Amino acid sequence: MSKVLLLNGSPHQQGCTATALEEMIRVFEAEGIETELIQVGTKDIRGCISCNKCEEAGKCVFDDLVNEVAPKFKEADGLVVGSPVYYGSPNGNILSFMDRLFYSTPFSKHMKVGAAVVSCRRGGNTASFDALNKYFTISGMPVASSTYWNQVHGFTADDVKKDLEGLQTMRNLARNMSFMIKAFADAGEKYGYPAVEDEFFTSFPDGK
Repeated sequence: MSKVLLLNGSPHQQGCTATALEEMIRVFEAEGIETELIQVGTKDIRGCISCNKCEEAGKCVFDDLVNEVAPKFKEADGLVVGSPVYYGSPNGNILSFMDRLFYSTPFSKHMKVGAAVVSCRRGGNTASFDALNKYFTISGMPVASSTYWNQVHGFTADDVKKDLEGLQTMRNLARNMSFMIKAFADAGEKYGYPAVEDEFFTSFPDGK
C-alpha cells in the first residue's frame, strides 16, 4: 500500500494547520493510501550547523525527530508539509526540520510526490508556500497542486472550518496527490523512472 507522511509544523496540534491536514487525510484514506501524521511544531528542533557529519554517519549528528522520521520518509511515496505563517514565512521549527531532513538523508527523493500546505490569518501565505516547495524542487520530487494555492485561512481551527474553499482545495490536493502516486508507481513499473545525471557540481572554486 502507498503511504504519505504529513508533517504538522504548527505548535498547535489541533489548530488551523491540523484542520487542513485532517481534511487531506480523510481523502487519502478513501483513496486507499496509508497516512501518518507527525507533529513537528511541538518539538524542540535546532537548525542545521553545516558540520557535514551526516556524510560520514548517514544521519544527522543531532539525534532527534529528524533521524526518527528519516527512515519513514525513505519508505514513503509522498510528503505533505504543513505550516502556519509566522511573519510572512513558515514556522521556524518546520524550516529547521526540513533543512536537516533533506540535507542529512543520503537516499534519493526522486519521484516522491511533495505538497506544501500553509495556513494564515490573512497574509504571507504565498511566500511561505514558495519557501516550502523549494525542498521538493531541488530533490526531483514532483509537486502536487490543487484548484488554488494550497492554503487555508483563519485565526482558529473553527475559522478554518468555515473556509469552505480552502477545505475544498485540500480535498482536491489530496485527490491529485493520490492520483500522482498511483500513476507514478504504474509508470515506474512499466517504463522505469527517468535517469538522473549527477556528474557535474558547479561551484566555480577557481573564481573564474
